[in-house]
Amino acid sequence: MSGSAYQDDRGNKDRSIANPDGQGSAVPEHKGGTRPAPGGPYLIGDSMTGGYGKGPDILHDCTISVEKGEIAVIVGPNGAGKSTAMKAVFGMLDLRGGAVRLDGEDISDLSPQDRVIKGMGFVPQTHNIFTSMSVEENLEMGAFIRRDDFRDTMAQVYDLFPILKEKRRQPAGELSGGQRQQVAVGRALMTQPKVLMLDEPTAGVSPIVMDELFDRIIEVARTGLPILMVEQNARQALEIADKGYVLVQGANAHTGTGKELLADEQVRRSFLGG
Repeated sequence: MSGSAYQDDRGNKDRSIANPDGQGSAVPEHKGGTRPAPGGPYLIGDSMTGGYGKGPDILHDCTISVEKGEIAVIVGPNGAGKSTAMKAVFGMLDLRGGAVRLDGEDISDLSPQDRVIKGMGFVPQTHNIFTSMSVEENLEMGAFIRRDDFRDTMAQVYDLFPILKEKRRQPAGELSGGQRQQVAVGRALMTQPKVLMLDEPTAGVSPIVMDELFDRIIEVARTGLPILMVEQNARQALEIADKGYVLVQGANAHTGTGKELLADEQVRRSFLGG
C-alpha cells in the first residue's frame, strides 16, 4: 500500500463519482495537496460536546475535520468516542456544544436524512446492507435520492469493486464480510456524495481483505472525495492517512499527519503497541 493518496499512480482518477457542487458535478483539478474550503475545512465537527439522549457527555470539545481529497482517520482505544464523534458529525446525536459545517454551511440542526441530501455518504460499522436484496438492488437503493440516470455511477462502482459486478445478481447476505463492506461503500458512492464517512470499514475482515479495502479507499480519495474514517487498525489506517486524530475519553489527545502520528513515540507506545 502507498503511504499517501497523493504519492502514487493508482486510481482511475474519474472524478465524476464525487459530487462537490451538486449532482453530476466534478471536483476541479488542483495541485499541491488539498485546498481548504472558504472559511474553514470542507467538513468539520468543531468543538463538539454531547452524548446520547439525556445521558452524560461522551464527546468533550472534540474537533475533527477533512479537506477535499484527504483521508482523515480517527483512532484511539476502545471506548474513546471514535464512532460517537463520527455519528455526531452525521447528526445521530444532539450536540450540547459545538457545530458541524459542510463547505462553510452550518448543518448542525439538520437530520441525518437531510445531511445525506446535502452530500454526506455514511457507512455504519454493522447492519449496513440489505441482506435479502441482490448486490445490484443494494446499489440501486443507494441512488434513492437521485432523479437522474445513475447507470454511469453504477458502472464506476463496478470498476472500483469488480467482484460486485460478478456477483451483482447474488443476495448480498451470501457474500463474505469484505465483499459486504464493498457493497456498503458502493451504495454510499451511488449518492454521488460530497464526503464519504466510514465507521470501521475493516472490522472483522482478514489482513489481506483489509489491505484491499484500504487500496480502494485511496482510489476513491484520488477522485477528490474527502474521506473521514474511524478505524480500529490504527497503524495501518495512519499509513494511508493524510490527517489523523487520536481520541481519548471523547477528547482530542493527538492530531497530526499520518506520518507524524506514526513517528510520535507517545502515540506509538500508548496506541500502536510500541
